[in-house]
Amino acid sequence: MSSLTLQVPLLSAEAAGRTFVRGKGNIVAVQAATFQLLQGETIAIVGRSGSGKSTLLHIIAGLDVPSFGAVDWPALGAREQLRPGKVGMMFQSPSLVPSLDVAENVMLPLALLDVPGNTLDQAIRELARFGIADLAHKLPEELSGGQAQRVSLARALVARPRLVVADEPTGQLDHASGTALIEALLTWTAEANATLVIATHDLEIASRMKRSWQMDHGALALDNEIATK
Repeated sequence: MSSLTLQVPLLSAEAAGRTFVRGKGNIVAVQAATFQLLQGETIAIVGRSGSGKSTLLHIIAGLDVPSFGAVDWPALGAREQLRPGKVGMMFQSPSLVPSLDVAENVMLPLALLDVPGNTLDQAIRELARFGIADLAHKLPEELSGGQAQRVSLARALVARPRLVVADEPTGQLDHASGTALIEALLTWTAEANATLVIATHDLEIASRMKRSWQMDHGALALDNEIATK
């Protein structure tokens, strides 16, 4: 029996799904999905735009509540206890605070956790991991889309969460920059023994994860084999 099977799951979902009201009807964004996330796993969720990947990630991160079914975080605590120290979320859009500079944006989770010590140094270290320490004192409006994505990822990681959820982390990067970002992210994940779940349309990047799941019209299929081109 592997060590993974003995772990308490970080997340356990049982027939969990999400619907949205549109006009006089309901749109099913995520059909009933049953799965677990274990410590140290790396998982890619692939699928076309509009397939429900982002909605599923929001449910996993505790940002959205399923319309039916159940989601629990046995190893992390109740939903209201998840952020920012236990779950780090990188959104598809950077969502940086416009009035704060880059370093202050990255420091924000540490401030919310009331972390002692020099949090600026911690923020700079995370920015350096993604090659953007020189941007520390720039405002979000001064960044390119790719730079803002990397800042958002640094912010998601700075509090060393046990679960990292990233929505299209390389979506605004060229191939070389995207590859470097994934390398740095996987290195961080291995060092922290954290669980990583990413949504991506890039099958080459998805193939770097230990597991791959497919979404199609809101339906989740677990552990598909992804072949790189």
